[in-house]
Amino acid sequence: MIEKLPVESVLDELATSLKEKHEAILQAPPGAGKTTLVPLKFLGQVEDKIIMLEPRRIAARNAALRMADILGEPVGQTVGYRMRLETKVSHKTRIEVVTEGVLIRMLQDDPGLEGIGMVIFDEFHERSLDADFGLSLTLKSRELFRDKPLKILLMSATLEHQRLNQFLDQAAVIQSEGQVFPVEFHYSAAAKPRERIVPRLLDQIRDTLKQHPTSSVLVFLPGEGEIRQLESLLAEEKHPGLDIAPLFGNLPIESQVLAIQPSQKPRRKIVLATNIAETSLTIDGIDVVVDSGLERRARFDPNTAMTRLNTQRISQASATQRAGRAGRLKPGHCYRLWSKEQQSQMVAQSTPEILEAELGDLVLQTLRFGFESRQDLDWLDIPPTAHWQQAQDQLEQLGALDTNQSSMTLTTHGEHMAQLSLSPRLSHMLITAKQLDCEDLGCALAALWSERDPFGRDEAFGVSVEARIELILGNQQCPARYKGWLHRVKTLATQFARQLRKINVDPKPNDLNQTDKIACLVTAAYPDRIARKRHGGAYQLANGRSAKLPDLAMASAMSQKKWLAASEVTGSAGGSDIIRSAIEFSPDLFDGTLSDLVRIHRVVDWDKKTARFVAEQQTRIGELMLKRQPLPDLLDSERVATICDYVTQKGLSLFKHHAKLQKLQRRCQILFAETQEETFDISDNQLLKHLETWLGPYLINQTKLDHITKLDIEKICFDQLSYEQKQKLEQFAPQTFKVPTGSNITIDYNEEPPVLAVKLQEMFGCDTTPTIANGSIALQVHLLSPAGRPLQITQDLHGFWRSSYQSVRKEMRGRYPKHPWPEDPTVAVPTRRTKRS
Repeated sequence: MIEKLPVESVLDELATSLKEKHEAILQAPPGAGKTTLVPLKFLGQVEDKIIMLEPRRIAARNAALRMADILGEPVGQTVGYRMRLETKVSHKTRIEVVTEGVLIRMLQDDPGLEGIGMVIFDEFHERSLDADFGLSLTLKSRELFRDKPLKILLMSATLEHQRLNQFLDQAAVIQSEGQVFPVEFHYSAAAKPRERIVPRLLDQIRDTLKQHPTSSVLVFLPGEGEIRQLESLLAEEKHPGLDIAPLFGNLPIESQVLAIQPSQKPRRKIVLATNIAETSLTIDGIDVVVDSGLERRARFDPNTAMTRLNTQRISQASATQRAGRAGRLKPGHCYRLWSKEQQSQMVAQSTPEILEAELGDLVLQTLRFGFESRQDLDWLDIPPTAHWQQAQDQLEQLGALDTNQSSMTLTTHGEHMAQLSLSPRLSHMLITAKQLDCEDLGCALAALWSERDPFGRDEAFGVSVEARIELILGNQQCPARYKGWLHRVKTLATQFARQLRKINVDPKPNDLNQTDKIACLVTAAYPDRIARKRHGGAYQLANGRSAKLPDLAMASAMSQKKWLAASEVTGSAGGSDIIRSAIEFSPDLFDGTLSDLVRIHRVVDWDKKTARFVAEQQTRIGELMLKRQPLPDLLDSERVATICDYVTQKGLSLFKHHAKLQKLQRRCQILFAETQEETFDISDNQLLKHLETWLGPYLINQTKLDHITKLDIEKICFDQLSYEQKQKLEQFAPQTFKVPTGSNITIDYNEEPPVLAVKLQEMFGCDTTPTIANGSIALQVHLLSPAGRPLQITQDLHGFWRSSYQSVRKEMRGRYPKHPWPEDPTVAVPTRRTKRS
């Protein structure tokens, strides 16, 4: 008998909406029954197969099992599931629950999705990369390839339904009230700066177990590391009658199933989970949630081409989902390790993965479908330009793009990569393995990197890739604690080998030993992580970044190797990158198997560290310099152009004589304003625009920045003027002005208007203000005391003599009695001397 669930009340309305229109949105809270009952509702209404996407393997498997149980059938009959490492379907299967990436592969094999009548995106609020991409491709597939209708349904508890309604062309939004029992919230004081979360959780769990002696508890933690640490601490405390069950994505599916099953009464359980338990799963017996408020998300940096795991605060939507786990079966409690104030400060929704993730596989698959750019598909959130461009650059580096075509297309190698259900890096590595006749090593590596590395701080394995491969290949005894991991990895390797057999490539002759083969495969996947040891023990990576081995590896033989091929590099709390797994290799491989990675660059540039001109041929692997040689055929024009580029970047203030040049520029500007002769336009913009013309001849033999900056650019610019132009400049904007005493006083063109600073006594007998530019510009006269201090600033000398002068005279006569202070300065004899002189 089917349990009466709240979503049943809207199933008829939903069915009617999907008859009238081919898209719909169902919003229903946890416990409403949407994941189980909606596909079953349409089993008799949709002629073809129904595909339902789930974000996680455990959720997909569980949903299929529940629906099959309702039908009274074993899974794999009417209802089946398909995911990595496990498939249960048959020719009778009408409802197929799949993990999200499976839909992309289905569309690859059949862009028209023949035989499929409905696609359901469950828990769409999580906005995974595959879900967003799958929706865009499904919409485009329906537009281009379908004759028959294809129904599309988006389901979740917390959706931005208004946005989705617009994106799906006004699709109907159906809302179910759901069945959620009341949950009582308990908030904590805000965490102290850098306070560790596990001790806080442990204290809270102790109190919770005492306050709720019959309850089972679900604890949300950011990641596996914290789960394992808390699991160990709880096990040490030996709480009687308590089963401790970890639950995270990399856990074997069998262990995940155990975590969601109820404990045998009177025992109770505590489930330590990541956000895998936020949605889709009903964990029997849970009525108390302890929430750390943290999650670990991968964020890709297109500048470094590296993905880092960041621990961050969850969104309000995630907090709501987590709390809902406590009210699925009966009234419950939610203990939040943050304050009410912090709750209001949380972001409403998590950032869609498509805005933060590496897009290599997405771009590869987009090109395989025949779409050349992002604009060829409709996106709920368009992928970022920088991420998209970095993905294209990576595909080009891996040989997947045909750069000789005017349009963006895949090479044969790129087509082969797209056929493998792996990231572009690993697909390229697998094909390289086939070319080198070491498919077993390639498949083992691909499987190793597709699963979480469980060895962590195990000193027996350290950071050695080769030690892990020996374990997978059966050449080393496997410790009991790793046997579950080994089984999954071997199963994956078998799957990859099966896919690889379908691809035909030309072999590359080689006589490499196993270590060199592994090194070549690591560099095939991660050419940007080739590492060379520097002074001090750190390594420089081919991507230009610096990294070091973890502390546990510093005493190993690996730390003595000059060259490493790193397969995993992560950040650390201290901010520096850490090499988590690597293998040594010989740089001699650059002359043979790895010669495709070697690039020869003709470099004519400035070395910023030495401030010297560089002209050399550089042999490099990414940013790693292998060899450098001077260029024997450097042209003078190349040297001049390079220096001029540098000067253009830095500006003319780079030169020590720039202040002198500025005076000349102001003089010429006055003449240019009058005559509009381009010769007199020597502003910075004009000089930089024609740098090679006027400065180039002086740069031919220059190699040091210090010598260049000492060039007298004022004299160089002045010498560009003809004799007639120099004369015109001197007449119109002279360097000096001859005052009544006959002294030639320098005009200061740094001021506006230009300044004539002269001792007051030298201007006796001058009743008009001095001018330049044929009388059109009055100089600003600074009349100075005998000590050279300003007594008056004026552009009206006539008015000064007849007004302010008498006050100045009265004050200065007593201070400077040896100098003349006549009553009428307009008829007095100008002088540079004292009265006695």
